[in-house]
Amino acid sequence: MTAQTSRLILIISAFVAGLLLCLSVIVLVGQRGSVPLLQTATVGGPFSLVDQNGKTFTDQNMKGRPFLVFFGFTHCPDVCPTTLFDISEVFRRLGSDGDKAAALFITIDPERDTPALLKDYLSNFDPHLHGLTGSQQAIDQVVKAYRAYAKKVESPDGGYTMDHTAFVYLMDKEGRFVAPFNLKRSPEESAADLRRYL
Repeated sequence: MTAQTSRLILIISAFVAGLLLCLSVIVLVGQRGSVPLLQTATVGGPFSLVDQNGKTFTDQNMKGRPFLVFFGFTHCPDVCPTTLFDISEVFRRLGSDGDKAAALFITIDPERDTPALLKDYLSNFDPHLHGLTGSQQAIDQVVKAYRAYAKKVESPDGGYTMDHTAFVYLMDKEGRFVAPFNLKRSPEESAADLRRYL
């Protein structure tokens, strides 16, 4: 074997070894990159609550329609009524298409927010809004499923208020989380965005 042939074999061997090393790194990085996908947190899921008419209301009631979800409470002084007003404006802009979508107002204060109180409260907003309440345990499960935040805060006068997540969830026709729904734009723009999921 000549020196030139030996050198050529050595170069080819080094190239193959380097190629195998690169492929190994790519495979390892690819596997590491896929692990977080398997651990991606889901948002939403099955629930069984009671609506403002005192009837059982589950996630199955929403099948086939995109819907918005907002967690709040009727004694909320500003964020909740403002958000519900904004959602109502979006549904007004949808016109007849509004019947193909819905919005859920899920109380985080079931101690005070009875079906009757929710019904009275929601009479000020668009009829596509469904008010939902239930036992504290049922509410806690939904809050957890949506990865929302809700905490009772005692006040000096012996009463209490609630701290809570203030954004609106957009869910698709299958009840899968799409994204936080942006209400910081015109009602027309928000309605056009929601209409894409009808």
